[in-house]
Amino acid sequence: MQRQKRTLDGLFAKQAKAQILKAHQNAQRLLRALAVRNPYADALTFPDERTRLRRDHEKYLTLIDTIALLHQYQREIRSAHQDGQTIEYIEVTLADIETANRLAHEALGRSLDELSPQTRRLLELVTGMVEKRCAAQAIMRADYRFSRRDVREFSGWSDFQVKMHMHKLEELEYVLVHRGGRGQSFVYELLYDGAGRDGKPFLMGLIDVAALERAYDEKKEHQKRHLEHPRSPEVAPLEHGRSEPKTLQTLSIKRLPEKSRKPTEISRPGTSAVQHHRILALWPPPARVSRHAA
Repeated sequence: MQRQKRTLDGLFAKQAKAQILKAHQNAQRLLRALAVRNPYADALTFPDERTRLRRDHEKYLTLIDTIALLHQYQREIRSAHQDGQTIEYIEVTLADIETANRLAHEALGRSLDELSPQTRRLLELVTGMVEKRCAAQAIMRADYRFSRRDVREFSGWSDFQVKMHMHKLEELEYVLVHRGGRGQSFVYELLYDGAGRDGKPFLMGLIDVAALERAYDEKKEHQKRHLEHPRSPEVAPLEHGRSEPKTLQTLSIKRLPEKSRKPTEISRPGTSAVQHHRILALWPPPARVSRHAA
């Protein structure tokens, strides 16, 4: 290419490049410095579990604003007044978001080629397992959690194979790790949505424009509950309509009648907090219980 620039064809190509750049710069000078309002902003989705992804999220939002700004001569310019100040703005449309999603896959996406054949095979097996069980339980993908044991039983792979390839999927952000219920084990959430099987780049976590249009029509303001991200294990059941997790404060434990009391129900190692609470509700034992039984 360096030698090509010194030829006659290279000199003409240099002039053509300068003319193209000048045309683009003149087109940009025609654009006004208008604000862009996105009425769908609260309903957009984007993976945000890692710092790099949060930086890409800002790029994604800026891409939507840029597409809308380029169409300012095809849009109505609106104005808002507050505290003596006036803001002129244009609004983002669903077509802008659809275009941004397509470009984001190319600019910010990834390819399944980054996975080794065996890791990619396990990803396909995990995807099939999650889809099957979510359909059987009628729950959303973001609510389903699975362990390495579930993957071993479904795939028939060894523990070493599952551990090694799941770690690779975790590093590349195809799955998200959550702490288990007892604080010792870990469970996974599948972030991969099946895209990219045709070899094209893809970006996980973007909302489908058709679903976005339905959500916007049903709820114009897009007001959400003031909770953490719905993928947080503490709030996922609440965000998606499942029952609130029970605690010792919310459990209603009835005191059993005298005849139903079992004096042999004593606290022992491994007794859960709920069981211990139940034992305390039955204490002290009846007076007729022998010392040996107590």
